Amino acid sequence: MAGNRTFTMLKPDAIENGYMGKIIDMIIQAGFEVKAMKYTRLSEDQAKEFYAVHKERPFFGELVEYMTSGPIVAAILEKDNAVEDFRALIGATDPAEAADGTIRKLYAESKGRNAVHGSDSDENAGIEGRFHFNENEIF
Repeated sequence: MAGNRTFTMLKPDAIENGYMGKIIDMIIQAGFEVKAMKYTRLSEDQAKEFYAVHKERPFFGELVEYMTSGPIVAAILEKDNAVEDFRALIGATDPAEAADGTIRKLYAESKGRNAVHGSDSDENAGIEGRFHFNENEIF
């Protein structure tokens, strides 16, 4: 998945607030092709494993609780320069600092409830994508 693929996850607040379709449309309009997508809900164990990199941070428990509070949409996206272009599309983690027109500026509630996850590197895109999808699901 290096170079032209990335992973995203629409978070529980985006789903709860009815933004799923609008966000997916923005992704497609930005030139990304959806290669795999699933609507699911993370268990507590899955959330802890996915966010294990943050397990020593003070917000870890809150993060796990939030990510298990409702359904998510996980997706593999394809486009040249996918990771960098997707990070630009979603905007800064804190929606108050995100550029106008970005997903987080439009749809995030706060730094903690920021609507969408986007992989920060090609390596992490592969790891995160394989966490949610098996090779047969990624065509």
